[in-house]
Amino acid sequence: MTSVNLWPGKGASLRDFAACRSLQVSRCRHCSKIRAVAAPEKQEVRTSLRRNENIGKLQAGYLFPEIAKRRRAHQEKFPDAHVISLGIGDTTEPITGFVADAMKQAADGLGTRQGYSGYGSEQGNPKLREAICNRFYASLGRQPQEIFVSDGSKCDIGRMQMMFGSGAKVAVQDPSYPAYVDSSVMIGQTGGYSETGYDGIEYMVCRPENDFFPDLSQVRPADLIFFCSPNNPTGAAATREQLQQLVDFASANGSVVIYDAAYSLYISDANCPKSIFEIPGAETCCVETCSFSKYAGFTGVRLGWTVVPEQLRYADGQQVIKDWNRVTNTIFNGASNIAQAGGLACLEPQGMKEMQQTIDFYKENAGILYSTFEELGFKVHGGKNAPYIWIAIPGKPSWDTFADILERTHIVTTPGSGFGPAGEGFVRASAFGHRDDIMEAVRRFKEAYGKSS
Repeated sequence: MTSVNLWPGKGASLRDFAACRSLQVSRCRHCSKIRAVAAPEKQEVRTSLRRNENIGKLQAGYLFPEIAKRRRAHQEKFPDAHVISLGIGDTTEPITGFVADAMKQAADGLGTRQGYSGYGSEQGNPKLREAICNRFYASLGRQPQEIFVSDGSKCDIGRMQMMFGSGAKVAVQDPSYPAYVDSSVMIGQTGGYSETGYDGIEYMVCRPENDFFPDLSQVRPADLIFFCSPNNPTGAAATREQLQQLVDFASANGSVVIYDAAYSLYISDANCPKSIFEIPGAETCCVETCSFSKYAGFTGVRLGWTVVPEQLRYADGQQVIKDWNRVTNTIFNGASNIAQAGGLACLEPQGMKEMQQTIDFYKENAGILYSTFEELGFKVHGGKNAPYIWIAIPGKPSWDTFADILERTHIVTTPGSGFGPAGEGFVRASAFGHRDDIMEAVRRFKEAYGKSS
């Protein structure tokens, strides 16, 4: 046999060309017959590098991209539907004028010789570090050098996991922000997955029966305790007494609390602290991470900070802050100069005033949603000190409830089980949304789940 070129003639379709590309054509020297045989399959090229087995333990995709995928599929099924998202906690309102103008001025300055700046300090603009300290921590004994400006709390959580290492034992609120658990799995702090979660993680159950605060007498000691207040997803804010219990528990067991205060400015209850450093003893067992994302609409701008007290030490007496500084210098080049200019503006009196107005707007949304679900007869939690509503819908898996709500109302929520085993039987609704979308969502919920429906 000898190979020949068999190619579609003039007027052939794309399908004809595609078919010929997948065939190998041969002619017999003796009988002149032509035959076509399938071309050999293209061999998969592989490297010799083995996959990180810890990442292989992760279950499905990260929660919010999975929700986005299901939303896209729903939109394809109903192309004319106006899908409203009460799912991922992404801000929707414009950055306020005073803050936006400060970032615009900083951006314009980069186009001039006098205003240009390159690399800044990895730990953050000294003026911003001082402003954060003066605004939130000066009365709590913290110092500007203990504050590290970053591109957001989520990124800092990942960097902290790398710093503390795979040998650390971890405890998390259940339910809680998925990044705590997923980063623990990736770094190698856990075993495999079962119906009750990952082996090696201590799940601190937080449900209505215990006022969304774990029974610490039943919690096994851990090296790291992830704790968020107000909690995402339940919206529950821990009281001063509860946080004192947490600090005392950590101190007694030699644990470090990674305290996520990303929603603290939403707290209006005077008995619920806005910072863990309001609690005596926290400086020797806690770090705190926070962000401008949900205060100033910086979810896309990316700016946050982490506080590491100089008094916090490892078992060998070494200061944790020295390791955190080393990690920051090594794998982070500092937050955007433009973003930091915005952060400085946020902390000025006019910026704080505008930022609080934005927070109040989202809290009004939360109140509207809370009242709606309560009127519809659901057991509702959160929504008062946080921008999240935690709705109990027992009797079927929360992913099924998510699908039912999406199908009947074209509204995206978040299934509770995505936040941990104790989230089963709940869905989360986010208050981040335009007011007209919130009111339309209310109308749809009442139409789909009202008594007359």
